[in-house]
Amino acid sequence: MNSDLEKLFNVLPFYIDYDSLITKNYTNQLIEIVLDLGRRPEARFSDCSKYLSKRLVSWYDLENIVKSVTKFNDKNRAGIEKTLHRVSCIRNKQFIVTGITFRIGRSTFGSISIIRDLLEYEESILIIGKPGVGKTTIIREISRVLSNEIEKRVIIIDTSNEIAGETNIPHLTIGKARPMQVAKTTFQHKAMIEAVENHMPQVIIIDEISTDLEVSAVQTIAEKGVQLISTIHGNCLQNLIKNPSAVDLIGGIESVILSDEEAKRRKTQKTILERKSNPVFNIVIEINKQNSWTVHEDVKTSIDLILSNSNFKSQIRLFSLTENIQILSKPIFVKKRLLTETWNSMNEEKYVHKLTLKPEIFTIYTYSISNNLLREVLLRMGITFTLTNEIRKANIIIGLKKHLNKNINLIQFANKHRIPIYSFNYISYYKLVRLFSQYK
Repeated sequence: MNSDLEKLFNVLPFYIDYDSLITKNYTNQLIEIVLDLGRRPEARFSDCSKYLSKRLVSWYDLENIVKSVTKFNDKNRAGIEKTLHRVSCIRNKQFIVTGITFRIGRSTFGSISIIRDLLEYEESILIIGKPGVGKTTIIREISRVLSNEIEKRVIIIDTSNEIAGETNIPHLTIGKARPMQVAKTTFQHKAMIEAVENHMPQVIIIDEISTDLEVSAVQTIAEKGVQLISTIHGNCLQNLIKNPSAVDLIGGIESVILSDEEAKRRKTQKTILERKSNPVFNIVIEINKQNSWTVHEDVKTSIDLILSNSNFKSQIRLFSLTENIQILSKPIFVKKRLLTETWNSMNEEKYVHKLTLKPEIFTIYTYSISNNLLREVLLRMGITFTLTNEIRKANIIIGLKKHLNKNINLIQFANKHRIPIYSFNYISYYKLVRLFSQYK
């Protein structure tokens, strides 16, 4: 985990009790540090808060902090050079700073393993969550995976410089993605269009959509065939239906008057709500908690079922750093009637061979897949393995089916030496977990 806390501590007043954070190992749970005029400085964690000094914050303290951070923008946000931390200020009627909030910026490798398979679909993804649940951390890691591992041309619209950091040289944690800084937040929609017209991205990442102009820009970009990844404030998909500014992101809603016969057939009122068009974002992810996410893989169907007052199954993905990822199906009750449709997690792949015995050590020969993803899966599962470039040393081969089928020599060699080949149409975190889980 990379949080650059030392650079943050250098900006804070000298009397802050850093030792109480470090010695008690609070830093991983630290969300923000708050300094308000005439009050004690306070650290806020995921489940509690703690004072960092007995001294009260003074005008002098706040003035020194303002001088040490970058210039505040029109949203009263600033940053600290070469870090991911966000600095926000509160002003009085005379526009003088009376309070400062330091939001801790982190980059956690593997934090999006829970949705790694969704990135392979090349569909636009909208992430919904309350402030502070880690949406920015999530899209920062998505930027790295898309640009480095999946090798897409990624542009980040970094309006508040929170994703790539407050510096002209982007933070290493976004991979090869290219950030575009925005002079004023009101220009964000223009920067989105400019990115498409000038830089030919395959993916555009936006930290937050909030205005009608930004929604309109997103719709324009989607029509040009560019994949979009964005966040928006909210609790769940139903919130977007009730949000007049954001509802067009999921297809828009219109009122329709049915004939008497059609209303009778549907067993509904004559005036109903229906979706106007296809959603801009085909996948919606609700960040309920840091380790519990609700995934709508088919937003079109989910919206239609909600509007028709029908029940549907919600996909819940659970994970932790020490346990396997779980995918659950939870019924969402919109009306008394329960639909019979169920969600199937994934279709099982058919392999050329099956392993009959579990080897003590997996010696893996990979073919056209990401070694970084494979390492991440195996390390989390606690499986002993080595990667080899020599096929003769391998006891398992993993690769993409479309490439493996073209290599007749490799298939013949594997058959001759009875080396099992596991072929996939596409590689995802969950397919690899499922493959190796049977041998644990």
